[in-house]
Amino acid sequence: MEAGTTEIEAPNPNPNRNLNDLPAEILIHILTLIPTLEAIRTSLVSRQWRPLWSRLPCLDFPYDLFPVNNDAEPLPVTSHRFAELVDRALILRPHSPIKTFRLSFIFYHYYTSHVDSWIRCALTRFQARELHLDFFVQRQYHRRSQGDSAPRDLYEFRFSVLRESCVESLRLTNVDLALPASMCLGSVRSMFLEDVSLTDQMWELLIKGCPNLEDLELQNGLVEQNMRICSTSLKKLKFGYFYDCDDKNSLEIDCPNLVSLSFDNVSFTHFRLKNASSLVEFNLSIVHHVSRYYDLWSRTVKLLGSVPNVKRLNLQNWCFKLLTSQDSFPKTFMIRNLSLLELRTGYTQHDLVGMAALLELCPNLETLILDYLLKIEVDESLPEEISNKPVNLNIPRLKEVKMLKFFGSEDENKFVTLLKKHGVVLQKITLFPFKIDGNSCHQYPPVVLCRM
Repeated sequence: MEAGTTEIEAPNPNPNRNLNDLPAEILIHILTLIPTLEAIRTSLVSRQWRPLWSRLPCLDFPYDLFPVNNDAEPLPVTSHRFAELVDRALILRPHSPIKTFRLSFIFYHYYTSHVDSWIRCALTRFQARELHLDFFVQRQYHRRSQGDSAPRDLYEFRFSVLRESCVESLRLTNVDLALPASMCLGSVRSMFLEDVSLTDQMWELLIKGCPNLEDLELQNGLVEQNMRICSTSLKKLKFGYFYDCDDKNSLEIDCPNLVSLSFDNVSFTHFRLKNASSLVEFNLSIVHHVSRYYDLWSRTVKLLGSVPNVKRLNLQNWCFKLLTSQDSFPKTFMIRNLSLLELRTGYTQHDLVGMAALLELCPNLETLILDYLLKIEVDESLPEEISNKPVNLNIPRLKEVKMLKFFGSEDENKFVTLLKKHGVVLQKITLFPFKIDGNSCHQYPPVVLCRM
């Protein structure tokens, strides 16, 4: 050590420090990461831990993580033990507000009073702002229940319980809905419904009864005949797995402030989109089975003709069919405001022809994101005059391309060369190398090709 300098020793960490030395706020945050019934068990650790679980901002009771005595234990026995513990937890919990009440449960009709009391407790005593109820949980439980002698019923969720509540977000799975003749749930702003069947009149009543609803997602639903979504507050709407291909049904959407619209494997005979000037995001996903689902893809994608201001588009590349179809877009149709396109595609001649046709409609596109497309059926052959014609990409404003799941195939490398040839202002191509090795997948660091 040099003269005139002072050695400063680093403080020695206390070897006896443990979780108990952390502030209560951090311990509570840790407990929010585990199910509530597990968090309650931590009250046995010490006197300091005893009250912590009762201060959790969320109550989470997941049935699928509930321990069973053995795999052969009948579901009604497991449900009974689960219900007893939920009862006890809610009784012991102090009257303090929570953000979320989340429950998944394999429901039997004789637990109706239990579930009713749990929901009332969440809404009145704890003033929950998010209510999530899942009565399907997992398919494996329903397979096991087929051998049970106890009858299985759908839980009837009565919307009247929400009248005096603070619920802003509502998620319901596998329930029957009971709607009052008139209701006004002004606090509800987000709703997710899965495995729920309603008549056309009930759908309209539900939407009308939530005047401030902004986000609506419907999964695995059924349509009686004519489904109508009419709302001035709705901003985001998503449909998933509505399959009614053999029925004459229709969907009408009249939401002047709608910003985002998504269809994930949705079948309607007729689509109608009104007052869509605010819509800037459009998402479409359909199983790539040419002979079975192309007509459905075509009916849905033509809704773009009613969306003049869409800026972000996500769909699969089936566009080569538009070149051979008699019922295509008008020749004057353009997606002029589109700046970002997410396209699920391959890189065969069919794919490139379709991609080029789509890019012709998007003269102001700036970002192109390409992902892998799983094809159930091989694409049909192209007419000779189209298949032999060189592919030209119309990308005058395209600045960036991202190729997700890049396998390094000959077709992919040819496409990269094509991009470099036609990209006038193209600044960057990012490749995300991907490899499938047996049953394992490997994602490698991205490779960036910058324009010199």
